[in-house]
Amino acid sequence: MTGKFFDEPILNSPYEVPTRHWELDENRNPTGIVGQSRRPCTLVTPVPKPRIQSGQEDLMLGLADLSTTTQQYDPVPIINEVRSHLESWRNLPVDQCGVTPVTARLLQHWREHPFQGQRPFFCQVEAVETAIWLSEVAGCASGRGPARYRGIREHLHHANNEANPELLRIALKLATGAGKTTVMALLIIWQTLNAIRQPNSRRFTRGFLVVTPGITIRDRLRVLQPNDPDSYYGKHELAPKDMLPDLGRAKIVITNYHTFRLRERTKLAKGTRALLEGHG
Repeated sequence: MTGKFFDEPILNSPYEVPTRHWELDENRNPTGIVGQSRRPCTLVTPVPKPRIQSGQEDLMLGLADLSTTTQQYDPVPIINEVRSHLESWRNLPVDQCGVTPVTARLLQHWREHPFQGQRPFFCQVEAVETAIWLSEVAGCASGRGPARYRGIREHLHHANNEANPELLRIALKLATGAGKTTVMALLIIWQTLNAIRQPNSRRFTRGFLVVTPGITIRDRLRVLQPNDPDSYYGKHELAPKDMLPDLGRAKIVITNYHTFRLRERTKLAKGTRALLEGHG
């Protein structure tokens, strides 16, 4: 049965909403059966299960620091719920999406523009659509919105308060090679163009801090600067041409995380430093 899977592992276009998936058995092996829908979000352990169970409490891999023996942190239900709302919202005409006129025009551009080169992948557009929906439709940033989305707002705010109070953060997780730089560019476009046209709004900004894990990635991300010769915005047609000049007003700082490490202002010999720090 699995031969079919290896003959045709890819069932969907990268530019359209996924409509089919290979079903897996209880051991997460392909069954050879094609499900006629998008695969629901599930947590998949990337390592084989041990043959001998240790008897210890089973914590989800990668979520052990958020889980306890009495309660496990499981993001799957909220992800599938957001996806469901997003699918219904995506099928609405852009002028009925409940977003700003600028956002509506951008959504139409990303979905329908006849790109001369490679158009954005569906997963890239969906990532930005999710951020837009959470902010402009569900009201997660402001804490106010339609009552039917209250559960989502409360879930996100509770998770943020548990992790880092007073700092609302939303993570967009994409597979390796999905094109996260393009997603960052789309987010900058959405925020900047709205911020310029609504300078008094607290929902939008034209200031961005991009923190990278190393200088190599930092140098690669210079394409996020509007004035860079290889800037993604014009090169990949990510924004309507008449809006491109406004992106020059964005303030983008791209730096390596080492910038935030404490620095010594006075150079000391190793022995002197150890003496000042004390035992232990």
